[in-house]
This record gives sequence, structure tokens and C-alpha cells, in this order.
Amino acid sequence: VCVLYTQGMGNKEWREFGRTEVIDNTLNPDFVGKFILDYFFEERQNLRFDLNFMSVLFHQWFIFVLNHIKTTSLLLPLQDFLGQAFCTLGEVVGSLGSRSEKPLGGIAGKKCGTIIVKAEELNNCRESVLMQFCGNKLDKKDFFGKSDPFLVFYRSNEDGTFTICHKTEVVKNTLNPVWQAFKIPVRALCNGDYDRTIKVEVYDWDRDGSHDFIGEFSTSYRELSRGQSQFNVYEVSLHVCIWVTLLSFLVDIEVNNHACNPAQPTSLHYMSPYQLNTYAMALKAVGEIIQDYDSDKMFPALGFGAKLPPDGRVSHEFALNGNPQNPYCAGIDGVMDAYYQSLKSVQLYGPTNFSPVINHVARYAASVKDGSQYFVLLIITDGVISDMAQTKESIVNASCLPMSIIIVGVGPAEFDAMVELDGDEVRISSRGKYAERDIVQFVPFRDYIDRTGNHVLSMARLAKDVLAEIPDQFLSYMRTRGIKPSPAPPPYTPPGQPIQTQI
Repeated sequence: VCVLYTQGMGNKEWREFGRTEVIDNTLNPDFVGKFILDYFFEERQNLRFDLNFMSVLFHQWFIFVLNHIKTTSLLLPLQDFLGQAFCTLGEVVGSLGSRSEKPLGGIAGKKCGTIIVKAEELNNCRESVLMQFCGNKLDKKDFFGKSDPFLVFYRSNEDGTFTICHKTEVVKNTLNPVWQAFKIPVRALCNGDYDRTIKVEVYDWDRDGSHDFIGEFSTSYRELSRGQSQFNVYEVSLHVCIWVTLLSFLVDIEVNNHACNPAQPTSLHYMSPYQLNTYAMALKAVGEIIQDYDSDKMFPALGFGAKLPPDGRVSHEFALNGNPQNPYCAGIDGVMDAYYQSLKSVQLYGPTNFSPVINHVARYAASVKDGSQYFVLLIITDGVISDMAQTKESIVNASCLPMSIIIVGVGPAEFDAMVELDGDEVRISSRGKYAERDIVQFVPFRDYIDRTGNHVLSMARLAKDVLAEIPDQFLSYMRTRGIKPSPAPPPYTPPGQPIQTQI
């Protein structure tokens, strides 16, 4: 059995969200049970999957408790732990084909196997269908007796793979089974797409779990909805499907280093051994969510507003890791490390100029307009902008490129000028030219600080608001240029049969 746990916004407590059915006698379960979650791009939605083993006697007791006591949480300590995996919902959705494979851990010194998690956006179809199937002259698989047939239903995914969605009961010792009628949501069967391929496999049940394959056929909900007729009599055959996929993000992160001595507690850059400063909180809050949509997790991180060693020259565009030829950092943790190291090597210095870093990212974005990459620039600043005219011109020029800009203001400064850059009420313009679309989102971090001192909640609130506009900005660029998702690679074929579950 697989148990899914989730966390609420602003706290670390894991709560059981749901569990799959129990599958007997197998090390490679393919679970029918699905978890229906609300997905929010702008939030970090942590998930934990626990795999547990039940003995036959415990399974019977489990069913009794489920039917009579209506709670199962007290029984979890009595089950054998097989392993667990952690991820975010954004990580699954942002993976190629919305499919994420994770090693199971949690048992020291033991390889626990693999879990595969798949996600698919559900449409608003609310229909359900009542169906009944029967078989005629099926293949005889048992040496003593006939066959014990059951059906397994799979819906096709957008990447050409199949996901199990229903199993019938086993009908014992017959070659002409009549299975009980069952009701299933159309959304579970084909996600509301009447012409999407539905694959049905027929097996002969064996007690040890090594069920014998009898055959398979393919159909669609449109065909099934014709009811009992010559159209719904199927021979065993193989059907091929088509597939599409998602686009990927490329994320750039910028940090402004304009403040007083970071060794002093009064500095916004103060490196306390006990908690993150506001720069680090903003960077971590937004970065940990946006990184789930970047394929290689390598982020160029730049600073501006500092005197650089060895000659003390002022720079508004320098690599935080000290390597101008390769400013890329591995993951958000790498960006955080580079930020902390830069505070030890540079001297913070004004003024606050945005246009150099905006133009830096715009140069990259201008080179890939085919929809294969989309750039998100995060600027964290504590100062009032000094090059307003140049920044407005840079934003207007960048509005036709595949990029968005997030500006987070930290500290007590007045950020009135930043509201003009946001462009929510009045579209930003420069020299009589208006921005093609709104690509800027500005928020002051102080509006999101929790009064009780809960920094986790403060960071979650900030990320939710600053990222909320990114999906629409991304789609507006693609739609206005007629860019559609690229064809997917061939369907994934596993080397063995790893543990598998689906969201």
C-alpha cells in the first residue's frame, strides 16, 4: 500500500492525504488508486510517499477496521515499512511528461526500490458511466481447471504511456466470465476525452501474484458508449497512440548587494547563524518553487551595486560565484552559497541600477524565441531605483521576449517608483513606446512578514503572490506567437518493473 502525506502552508507537519488500495503478492505494484490534488504553480506543495507492507492476516484486520471503525492511522505502526520518497507537486508537473522517478529511502544501508509518480491535469468532466463486460471462449490457463479471469483498464496518457484506472473482480474457473457491472467517472477513464484510447488487458488470476496474460484490446469511451452491439465485440489486438508534452522553464536569479556592512546585525545582509536574512528568505522562498520547472537546475546568479576586488571597481553586473565566464550555480542551495561567499569578498556600494541585469537576461532571451525556453528574472533589492528611465526602456524592450521579471523589495525603503514598473494598472512605456505585455511583478517583502515570527509562513505567502502571474505571462507569450508544445519523445519503457503510483 502507498500512503500520501502533504504539508500545510507555513508548517512542517505531515498529514495523511490518502492511500492506495492494497496489492497482494508483488514487488512491482501498479496502483489503481489516484490522489486528486489542487495544483498551485506559485506554492511549494511538499509530498511524501510511504510504502508499507501488510501480512495477509493484517490485511483482513485492516479491512475490518476500515469498514467498522472508519480510521486507519492507528494501524500504521503495525505495518512493515518498505521505504519513502519526497518531492514537490511542482517537481512532478514540471518533469518531462509530468513523470518523476525517485529512489525509495528511509532504511539505512538498504536499497528500497523505486517509485514512479505521474501527474495529469484533470478537466471539468463530471460524468460517470455504468459498464458491464463479459467474455466468451477465453484461453485456458490453469492445468487443473479453466481460467480465473479478470480485467485491467488503462487510460492513455498525453505522452503515449498508459495509466491503470480500474480492475474488475476475479471470476473463478470459467472461460465465459460475466463480470459485475461497475460505475467509473469518465474523467478517470479518459479524462473527458471521448476519443482517447482505453486499453483493456485480460489476465488469469494466480494466488502467488504471477497472473497469466490472456490478451488485450483497445477501444475508446465513444465506442463503449454505443452500448451492447457489434461495435463492442473485441478481439485481442494492439493499439498505438499519439502524444504531446509540456515546455520547460529556464530560470535566472539576480541579487542586489546594496546595504551596510553584512557583519553588523543592523544590515539587511547580516549573516546570522540562527536564521536567514530577508534577502536569503526571499531568494529561497521564490527559488525553491521556480527551480522545479528548470531541467538542469543550473542558475546564473548575478549581483549589482558593489566594489569588486582587487581594484575596487564598481560593478552592476558581476557573478556571485566569482566566475564571470561561468556564473551558473547548482540549484538554489548553490545560489545561496554563492550569495554568502560574495558578501565576504565584495564591498557593498550604490547606486541601485536595474537596467544592466535586465539587459543581461534579455540578451539570452532574445536568442531563443522558439518557445523552447522561458526566462524568469528575480531581482531582490533594498534600494530605491537609480536608473528609472533606463530600466523602463529595458522592460519595454524585453516585453516582446520570452521572459518575466519578479522584483522583491526588502527593508524599510519607499518603493513607490516600483509600482510604476509593475504595470498592473497602467501599461509601462518609454519614449512613446508601450510594453507589448505586462512582464513585471513587484512586491515589498515587509507586507508578507508574519507577526508571530513564523518565517516559513512569511516565505510561503511571498512566493504565492510573486509567482501567481508567471503562468499567464508565459502563456500569453506562447499564444501570441502561435507556439504550441513540442512533440514528446517516445514513451518511457522501464528496464524492469519498478514500484509505480500515480497522482
